[in-house]
Amino acid sequence: MRLFVVGAGEIGRWLARTLRPAVDRVAFADANPQAAMDAADELVDGRVVPLDTDEAFDCVALAVPIPAVADAVESHAASAASGALIDVSGAMADPLAAMARHAEGEYASFHPLFAPPRGPGRVAFVPGEAGPVVGRVREALADAGNDVFETTAAEHDGAMEAVQTGAHTAVLAYALAAEDVPEEFHTPVSEPLAELAGTVTEGDSRVYGDIREAFGGADAVAAAARQLADADPEEFTALFERARTSVGGDPRERTAEAGADADPDADPDPGADTDRGSGE
Repeated sequence: MRLFVVGAGEIGRWLARTLRPAVDRVAFADANPQAAMDAADELVDGRVVPLDTDEAFDCVALAVPIPAVADAVESHAASAASGALIDVSGAMADPLAAMARHAEGEYASFHPLFAPPRGPGRVAFVPGEAGPVVGRVREALADAGNDVFETTAAEHDGAMEAVQTGAHTAVLAYALAAEDVPEEFHTPVSEPLAELAGTVTEGDSRVYGDIREAFGGADAVAAAARQLADADPEEFTALFERARTSVGGDPRERTAEAGADADPDADPDPGADTDRGSGE
């Protein structure tokens, strides 16, 4: 399979590395020619082609910023006429709509729900017009240790409002509001929040900006924070209970249910004595 990756950034390189065992040749193109050359060198046997190439490929993968996907689909659909056109931009509804208009063969959208250095992980997948090439891409992603699950564009983009824009806004707001306190003062809540803030801010602000523009969610987080800040004790309790419900109910009840379903003859802590050996 001949793979053409449009966009030689972190995601494009990750995709090329991940699919490499399943392809014969990999080509890169990027608005920054040096980025394409670096990506090709990283893959050892990769090569660079111009963005306006008329060469045909079995799979054309668009790893471009969200605002650029629609134009990239129109520009590169012909190169995938006898194969598949896929995108890994992070949004799904608009890219799939563009592919439905311009793709002449198979097309699909994949979204790795992690930064490449933290993979493998979960990959959302919407088969627009799937066939053998899309199937090979999905299989290669799974073979690399990723959990590829099928969804719909509406379900995916709706979820991204909460898990991307909403989560990023909440974490960045904490980072902006929090003071720089000595490490020994961190609590079991503040410490992971600070780590999450570090994870977010090690990324590219333009990528997070594109996500914020593509999906709602920031205003809802801001409104919720204002509700909490302005609430009297009774209102705060009601908001707290709503928050508890939104994450799955009372943790004490979940613990009790787990205990009721447990095997009474099972080791109560199977990981507590892992170094004991057989003794025989």
